[in-house]
Amino acid sequence: MIELIINKTENTKIVAAIENGKLVEVYEENEESQKARKEGNIYIGEVQNIIPGMQAAFIDIGTEKNSFIHVKDIVPQVDETIEEKQELKIKDVVKPNQKLIVQVQKDSNNKKGARTSTHIKLTGKYVILMPNTNIVTISKKIEDEREKERLLKIVKERLPQNTGAIIRTAAKDNNDEKIIKDLEQLDKKWKKILKEAKNIKEKAKLLYQSPSILEKIILDMPEDKITRILVNDKQEFNNIKENLEIMEEDKIRLELEEKEDLLGKYEIEKQIEKSKQRKVWLNCGGFITIDPTEALVAIDVNSGKFIGKSTLEETIYKVNYEATIEIVKQLRLRDIGGIVIIDYIDMNKEENKEKIENLLKEKLKEDRAKTQVEGFTKLNLMELTRKHICSHNN
Repeated sequence: MIELIINKTENTKIVAAIENGKLVEVYEENEESQKARKEGNIYIGEVQNIIPGMQAAFIDIGTEKNSFIHVKDIVPQVDETIEEKQELKIKDVVKPNQKLIVQVQKDSNNKKGARTSTHIKLTGKYVILMPNTNIVTISKKIEDEREKERLLKIVKERLPQNTGAIIRTAAKDNNDEKIIKDLEQLDKKWKKILKEAKNIKEKAKLLYQSPSILEKIILDMPEDKITRILVNDKQEFNNIKENLEIMEEDKIRLELEEKEDLLGKYEIEKQIEKSKQRKVWLNCGGFITIDPTEALVAIDVNSGKFIGKSTLEETIYKVNYEATIEIVKQLRLRDIGGIVIIDYIDMNKEENKEKIENLLKEKLKEDRAKTQVEGFTKLNLMELTRKHICSHNN
């Protein structure tokens, strides 16, 4: 079971997810990062420049820098098993001064504007609605074939025309009514966005604000997983109460301990500090080091003080096994995104490498972020990708 602790000070808000007394996720927000975070927002914008050499265009969405869009994010999505994907040139798809409804896929930084797409996704508890496509897919974490068939039938029968969906893991074993209601609410949301877009006379405007960090956690966590939300600020308490009512989350206990230092009181501060350290020790005496770079995050596994009691191969396997479990925890705790390269201690037996890869995939199922394990490279490095939960996690 998960408890959420929201500790607000004058300049900062920290959202900590605690499971069995241990910190599993932490997000830090200040006014600056809150304003900068636009991932998931939907805008109506105007095409400014078309760059044929890059097969891309720049769109004014009303932010400081024009956003960037590639032709593949404008061409309608199709199910390639049924229909052939169109290969079009950017100048044949959009024209200067044309209005487009776009969603921010990746936030801007000091060098570039935000990356946007016309492939809209509206996230609910059980379903992600995808307007303007007929693609219907289901979470890979749902493996039971009968359950897959049931869920696909429910959603396909009720999807509006030219609308696709992704069925989320939380839908598994849930009743039809909840899933249908979620779908209907998302469809209403999309119709409201379209209606507002038609009436806009400005060049660019925000149409939809993506869910807050707290809302994302509640949406992503399985039903009944969150038991309590503890807050230290009255205004924040009232905002959360209102949101819980809108989201119809009546089983979560909301409590206020006004003006308390909740991080200190519940001994979370030390755990947060530990989550920022480069070196993480393992129970066996080995350790991992985590080094973020601009292009990727490198994780190195070391045997450290561990010498083992059996063969060298078994000793190495034990360190790599413990390291895998810890790495998955750290990916979630630090909200590490992008390309991740793990340099395990070299294993001679192929079966041990397979066991480690399968363990990694199994443990990553507990992570609510989207992950993809690419496997060991020719250089014996494990490669995977993970999507950030929050793009501005400090």
